[in-house]
Amino acid sequence: MKPIKLFLSDVDGVLTDAGMYYSEKGDELKRYCTYDGMGFKMLQEAGIKTGIVTTERVEMNRRRAAKLKLDIVCIGVTDKVAEAQRIWADTGITPEETAYIGDDINCLPLLQIVGWAACPPNARKPVKAIPGITLLQTPGGSGCVREFAELILEQIPGHTVGAVWNDFPAV
Repeated sequence: MKPIKLFLSDVDGVLTDAGMYYSEKGDELKRYCTYDGMGFKMLQEAGIKTGIVTTERVEMNRRRAAKLKLDIVCIGVTDKVAEAQRIWADTGITPEETAYIGDDINCLPLLQIVGWAACPPNARKPVKAIPGITLLQTPGGSGCVREFAELILEQIPGHTVGAVWNDFPAV
């Protein structure tokens, strides 16, 4: 396996629990896990570019990505492979140097071509059936991105996942 240089994530069902919450006033709400935010930060500190590629077109995903200072923010994407190809062309990173975590059928094509694919245990059956996919133990919305990030970081020679972080911002 080539070293990972780019980490991409789906949002609903991965960074969230796939639930859609509505207030009495009709506001849509999502719950994001700070463990995942720290996972993105840990990857960034290791020099890995980070981003989201999601079909859902909501402003709160953009705000979360901005808070995490993600390198790549692709919202409202109908063809995730075409979007990834654009990212690869822009960055010079290859599919083999890319890790992607997804959970549903719209993630299948991208999961099948990246160097390292993973999914949370709440992923749909066709995703879990992809040959070689890493089936994580942590559910979407509860830190599965952090779990995957730690697996990736463990592959970097000399990198210590449990390193002490000084002045690390809240995520």
